[in-house]
Amino acid sequence: MKILVCISKAPDTTTKISFTDNDTKFDEDKVQFIVNPYDEWYALVRGLELKEAAGGTVTIVTAGGADHDPIIRKALAIGADNAVRIDTDPKDGYSAAKEIAAYAQGKDYDLILLGKETINYNGSQVGGMIAELLGLPYVSVASKLDVNDGTATVEQDMPGGKQVMEGQLPLVISCAKGMAEQRIPNMRGIMAARTKPLEVVEPTGAEPLVTAKKFSLPSEKGAVKLIDADNMEELVELLHSEAKVI
Repeated sequence: MKILVCISKAPDTTTKISFTDNDTKFDEDKVQFIVNPYDEWYALVRGLELKEAAGGTVTIVTAGGADHDPIIRKALAIGADNAVRIDTDPKDGYSAAKEIAAYAQGKDYDLILLGKETINYNGSQVGGMIAELLGLPYVSVASKLDVNDGTATVEQDMPGGKQVMEGQLPLVISCAKGMAEQRIPNMRGIMAARTKPLEVVEPTGAEPLVTAKKFSLPSEKGAVKLIDADNMEELVELLHSEAKVI
């Protein structure tokens, strides 16, 4: 089975976010970057589990500059066989999807896996765009995936229950919590990652469809109000008049 896993660079969850250039650009100075957790913990690990069960290869692909190489090596240390970096700086989900789809075209991947979204943009766009560009079926936010004799059984969590679907490979699937458990690279994997192939390919020059005009931080949290447990009327009034949630 040939599996392609799309990964993305994201700031560590402890990062203090700030912006530059009149709030039009994320300030990357002194930021610790990691593999996007949804890509790593769920898409990559499930891809490796499927390869270990049925044989095959797992290739990771990302669209980005040389600053992505450390996160690529991290993914290789977890167990991917090889990596591809498309040497570009995508400005939106479409340009990233376009470059990845162009690379994957004609390479006969059975599965293309990625996280349900990135933790820095939360767009949840790239998987569906890749599927459309390649003309492949797409399942989003999958929490379980099994493959048997070319047929994938995919499970999604739904309000009040679960939805189970079947489809013939090839497929594009975005992965959510429940798909797999996080793996920690061991020393053997870290050493092996240094010699695994990392291919750098030229981009097609895909143009973005949207541009970011301005970023802003969320409002600071207000003071906490403590309401006596016996004073239900005051709690309801505050939820109605101040929080405006009822």
